[in-house]
Formats: sequence, structure tokens, C-alpha cells
Amino acid sequence: MADALIPDKPALEGLESKWDTAWKEQGTYLFDRIRAAEVGRAGIFSVDTPPPTASGSLHIGHVFSYTHTDVKVRFERMRGKTVFYPMGWDDNGLPTERRVQNYYGVRCDPSLPYDPGFTPPFEGGDNKSSRAADQVPVSRRNFIELCEKLTVEDEKHFEALWRSLGLSVDWTQTYRTISDDTLRTSQLAFLRNLERGEAYQAMAPTLWDIDFRSAIAQAELEDRDQPAAYHRVAFHKADGSGDVHIETTRPELLPACVALVAHPDDERYQPLFGTTVRTPLFEVEVPVLAHPLAQQDKGSGIAMICTFGDVTDIIWWRELDLPNRTILGQDGRVMAEAPDVIATDAAKAAYAELAGKTVFSAKKRIVELLKESGEMEGDPRPFTHAVKFYEKGDRPLEIVSTRQWYIRNGARDEALRDKLIALGREVSWHPDFMRVRFENWTNGLTGDWLVSRQRFFGVPIPVWYALDENGDRDYTRVLTPDAASLPVDPTTDAPSGYTEDQRGVPGGFDGEADIFDTWATSSLTPQLAGGWERDPELWNLVAPFDVRPQGQDIIRTWLFSTMLRSALEDGRAPWTDAAISGFIVDPDRKKMSKSKGNVVTPADILVQHGSDAVRYWAASSRLGTDAAFDPQNPTQIKIGRRLAIKVLNAAKFVLSFPVPEGAQVTHALDASMLTTLDAVVRDATTALESFDHARALEMTESFFWTFCDDYLELVKERAYNQTDVGQASAALALRTALSTMLRLFAPVIAFASEEAWSWFNDGSVHTSAWPEPLGTEGDTAVLKVVGEALIGIRRAKTEAKASQKTPVTRVTIAGPTASLDALRLAEGDLKAVGRIAEIVYAEADELAVTDIELAPQEA
Repeated sequence: MADALIPDKPALEGLESKWDTAWKEQGTYLFDRIRAAEVGRAGIFSVDTPPPTASGSLHIGHVFSYTHTDVKVRFERMRGKTVFYPMGWDDNGLPTERRVQNYYGVRCDPSLPYDPGFTPPFEGGDNKSSRAADQVPVSRRNFIELCEKLTVEDEKHFEALWRSLGLSVDWTQTYRTISDDTLRTSQLAFLRNLERGEAYQAMAPTLWDIDFRSAIAQAELEDRDQPAAYHRVAFHKADGSGDVHIETTRPELLPACVALVAHPDDERYQPLFGTTVRTPLFEVEVPVLAHPLAQQDKGSGIAMICTFGDVTDIIWWRELDLPNRTILGQDGRVMAEAPDVIATDAAKAAYAELAGKTVFSAKKRIVELLKESGEMEGDPRPFTHAVKFYEKGDRPLEIVSTRQWYIRNGARDEALRDKLIALGREVSWHPDFMRVRFENWTNGLTGDWLVSRQRFFGVPIPVWYALDENGDRDYTRVLTPDAASLPVDPTTDAPSGYTEDQRGVPGGFDGEADIFDTWATSSLTPQLAGGWERDPELWNLVAPFDVRPQGQDIIRTWLFSTMLRSALEDGRAPWTDAAISGFIVDPDRKKMSKSKGNVVTPADILVQHGSDAVRYWAASSRLGTDAAFDPQNPTQIKIGRRLAIKVLNAAKFVLSFPVPEGAQVTHALDASMLTTLDAVVRDATTALESFDHARALEMTESFFWTFCDDYLELVKERAYNQTDVGQASAALALRTALSTMLRLFAPVIAFASEEAWSWFNDGSVHTSAWPEPLGTEGDTAVLKVVGEALIGIRRAKTEAKASQKTPVTRVTIAGPTASLDALRLAEGDLKAVGRIAEIVYAEADELAVTDIELAPQEA
């Protein structure tokens, strides 16, 4: 065989680069398109791999969850499946733009012309401290070129890290969320939504990030606790009979007040329902209304409805059919022009004091005005409450009225919502309780999916608008391209039937400048990777995909949106299984995230401990379970490294025993070991079939240490002794067990398994057949009781303060009859390893070494 390849001192160092190079040269993980066509869909295992955001660095959480997927993929490949395991890069979106702004010191100004010779002021570093005002404005095209340049560099680093981790991805099957193919797919899917009436445009209150200057979807929100204060403010009854006091955290929105609202059962305010009150400072008459969302025990029990202070205001505004008096602009400042209802000179003067101010400054000034007018009672009462933020933003979101594109998601369509729930129940969830999170999200949606973004680097929304005789957009005449012309950029391409010189002129056209939300593209990852409407043969081979692996935090975004697009387009779930990883938490059990500053980057960990050790740590955690990681003391990683090294050393030791031609397993201990291993193979296979990699690893590892600590020690004397009639049986059993264990370990400790496999096999362990039970007819009790007896003998020698090499003149082993009968079948091996001259057996309820007589030790 290949014994000459076995190193004198096996080591983990260098295995990653050695085997990554070999796998690449040999095409070990390539998707075999010809074989796939032969075996058909049933013989293929396809993965809807998460495309990591190519805007920064990968963190240890990525390593954790992607390893879970890779373990399953490697198992299915060894089971004979033709594996389709692509990798995507999520390039577009707000995080990429922010990184480019910081990295190059630029910001996009679409009004500027393209500069083909532009050189950015910075090249590298974070430059996070640079203010937007200090960033150099560049044209949209210049900005997008910088985005593409930086993401390509990031992707190279990401691929290098994934390779060092040993992901068995087919690197010829990659895609980017910014490419001509991606743009075409994303635009085509949207146009299909538009044709079917699933996509629409509306003027509506929109959650808005004033830093990113973009709308934010419900799925991208997170609550953060923020300091606030209640301000007790007096509204004046229309009949002059007194005041109604409300308590608000947003006094600066008083000019946008459209009503007061209380709970219909609140007896304090029932007499006021149907009447009107006047707003302080601005003297606007507003109605007092009833709505069940009003909280009787919050503040004074009656609230003002403003357009718009929070999400509840939107619900009240919509359900009570109230006017829209938005006063905040998209820059987060109070707009210069007051609502029409602010009519008196005093009211206009008060509004002028706020115009142009930020929310913070406007709040400060209006409190001063209210105190001066006597319409604020007492001092503000501070408290802390949850405020909506964009998950990647730094300032609270505001709500402004904008025209946006939406895709129906079931929030206002009971039939669609029920369909999504039903499709979710067709998917096998691992763990199953994650399905409840999907259902809770689906049932809790309050509005359709907002998919337009007022940004630059992304997939252009493929529509134009006809302009009327005044040069204004006619939103009833949306112009769309035909599929053959995709991809298009409406800001530079003209619609069919028009020429470029008609852009922006009366009777001409205007192009949509907005781009799609990143999830509107990422929701199509099965289509992007699988060649939907581009490569029909491939699509039919891989779709619906076998598994969607992902983190639990993006069930509401990526998983839901992919399910939605598949339901709308194909009427089916996009995959049969969903594998949901838990979070990585720090030693204090806090989730690791960039915003918390406790993220650990994996590159140094991989170099320091080796990839197999890190893979072992990841695979030790079940799906859906959070795992703690302490970079100062990574215990599980150290255990994994010890295991990988032991695998190499055990393989070298086992391969030192030649297997005679025609050898057969004839010894009871050897048969017992192989029968025990058969059970491990069956149980590990069942576990991996059900996505329980941690259980499979646990069982395999437990057997491996029994094999090394007990079986190897027990049979080594017999395996060495060429004159022993049991030598061939031992050597064959050792070699068989090694082959089986390397294949069981291969999905987890991918590099050490491949290295050891290469010492006595041709080809890769990762394309070898997954082990099947051999059907060896042995008594598993033999290995068990002999191992227990060996432990007892070792303990007795230790207690006698004697070396384990000390000969034993006589030992008494007591136990049940069945145990002693099993022990007698391996007596020779036990005597050899324990250096025992005579074994005496005695009946007892439990197996134990009851007496030991050591040979006299030489001085």
C-alpha cells in the first residue's frame, strides 16, 4: 500500500494547505453535472447556501453554522449523493455602501458626472471617525465601481478562509448578488410579481433611517432601549370647559397631531368621544376618538396621534382614516413648510421656531415654548423604553411619508398567509421548534414587504414612469422592459418606444432611481444558484433544494422572504428541510455581534489550533443550540485538536501491523469490537440523516477512545506476535475498524481523516463510501467486560504505587457468570496487556478486581 507515506511524527500543521490544494487539483468537490443528469433529482443533494455579506470580515459565528452544513454535505456525498453545494456572495445593500464610504472616504452624489480618472482619498482602513461632510462626493457610477472593487477583494479573503476551514463547496458554482445574471434574475422575478398584481407602489408612512437616507423594512428592525421622558401637555376643550392632559415622549410632533385617542372602555374619556380639542401652541382642532390599542394605564390614559411618532400611530391613522400632516423630512429635520391647518400668526410663528431643526433640537425648543405658554405641566419625567432602529443603524428610525414599492406578503391577504403557514409545515425543521418562529413572524406581519431602497449599490428596480404634459410622473403609467432586454438600469437605459433625449421632459419619461432591498435579491438564492430561467436543466435537477441552512436570527428575513418568493412563483416550498443553527455567545452568555463589540474573528483561531479542532468545536453543538466561545480558553477546540492528533497517531500505530493475505476475524474480542462498531455506524448514520451531527460525533468519539484506550492496548501484543494464531484476526480487525472510523470522522475532522486515509488507500476518504454495518457476529459484552477488567487492574496497580508494567503473579476478578464467561474468551489478551500470570474467577453481583498479587519489583 502507501506505508512509505506515513510520517515519522504525524502532525496537523500544514494539512489544510496540503489537502485544499489536492482537493482543488483533483476536483474532489465538483458538482458532476453528467452524473446528476443520469441519477436524476432523487440522487442529488442540493444546498441553498447562505451568501455571507461581503462587506467586512467573517466572524466565529459564520464558522460555527457553515461547519454544521458542511458536515451534513460531506455525509450525503459519502452516501453516494451527487452534491450541489454552491457559494454566493451578498454584495449589495447598506452595509456594503457604508463600508465603501469608510474605506475610501467617499459618498455618492448622483447629480455629479462620471469621472473615469477618479482616485479615492483613502485606500484601506476603517476611517469610521470621518464625518459624512468630510467625505469626497463622487458620481453614482464612480461609487458603484468602488463598491464592486472592494467586494471582489473581500470575497477573495472569504474564499481563502472557507478553504482553510475545509468547506467542501464547489467553487465553480458561485454567484454574486451584483452581477448581470443576478440582476436579470432579480428583475425578472419582480416583473412577474408585478404582472400578477403581487408587487405594487404606494404613498405611505415609511420607517426611515436618516443616516442611510433609506426606507427600512419590518424585518430589518430591532428594538434598543433608549432614555426618554414624559411631557404632560394640555389640549384645550373646544367648548372652553377646561383642558385634557396627555403625556407624550414626542412633543416636537405636536404640529403633526391629528387626533387624541383613548380606550373605548375608559370611563374618564367616554364623554369626550366625538368632540374636538385644540392643540397647544398650534391651535389646530382635532377629534377625540376611541380605539382598543390605547392603553388606559399608560401616562394619562389618553394619547395624541401624530403622523408619525411610532408604528402604533400608523395603525391608528390607517384604521381611523385620519389626515396625514407629516412634518419630518427625509433628512430627519422639521420641514420648512407647516401643515395647512396651522393657520394663525401665533401658530405659524411657533412652527417657524422648529423648522429646519433636528428632532433633538426641535424637542428642546418646543418644550421651552410650552413652558412659556403655560401649556406644559411640571417637568419632564425620565424613563427608558424600547425604540425602533434599523439593525445596522446608529440613530432611532423616524417615520416619513414616501412613495415605495411593496410585494404582498400575507399581512393583508389571509389566503396567502395561510398558504405560507401550510408550506412551512411541509418543511422538516431542524430543530422542529424553529417552525414556530416562522409561523409567529408570518402571523404577526403588520404590512406588506417594502422592497425599495433609496440607495445606489444594488439591483435597479426595472421600471420607468411616463411624464405628463407638465413633466410630472404619471404613476398610473408604469413602463416595464421585456424579459429579453434584462438587465436594465432605468437611470441610464431608455424604455421601449422612447429615446434618451425624452428623459425628464414633458410627455417623455423618467427612470426609477430606487434599488431593491438586499433581501429582495437574497430571497432568490435558490433561483440564483440553481439557474432559474437561465439553465432549465440545472434548475430541474436541484430544485426544490434539499436544505436551507441558516441562523435563527434571519428566519424573519431570509427564510421568510425565500419562502414567499417560491410560494408566489412556483406555489411550493423552496426546500424540503431547514437547518437552523444557534448563536455563538461569549463567556457571559451574551450573543456575539459587531454592535456589542464582542465578536471573535476566526482566522487566528484556525491558525493557532488547526481547522479540524475548530470544526470539532462547531460540530459538538446541536442545531438550534447556542454555544459559548471563550477565545482565552477554548476548551472544546483544544479537545478537538487532541482528538485529531490522536486519530493520526492511532492510524499510524494500526497500520504498523501487516494484515496477512486471507486473514479473517476469528477472535472473540475482535468480533466483539467490530460488532460494537456496527452499532455505532447504525446510530451515527441515523443521527446524521436527521441532521443531528453532534450526536453522531459524540457516539463516534466515545467509541474511538474506547478503541484506543482499551481495545488497542488489549490486542497489541497479539497483533505484534507473528506466531500467534490470533495475529491475523487482530490485524484485520484493527485495519477494518480504522477504515470505518476514519469515514465516520471524515465529515467533522476533514483534514486528519484525509491524511490518515491516504496512508493506506487510493482516492479521497470524502468520496469513499459511507460505512455500512459489517454484520460481524460477535458478543459486545466481551469488549465491555474486558475493558472494565483492564481498568480495574490499572487502578489496582496505581493504588499499589506500582508501574503499569509491573508483572502480576495472580489476580482475582469477581463478577456475574455471564460477564466472567465473556471475560474468559479474551483472557489471553488481558493477561498480555496486564502482564498477568494467573487469573482467578469468582462469582459476584458486579464485575470487580477483588485481589491482586504483584510480582516482586527489582531494586
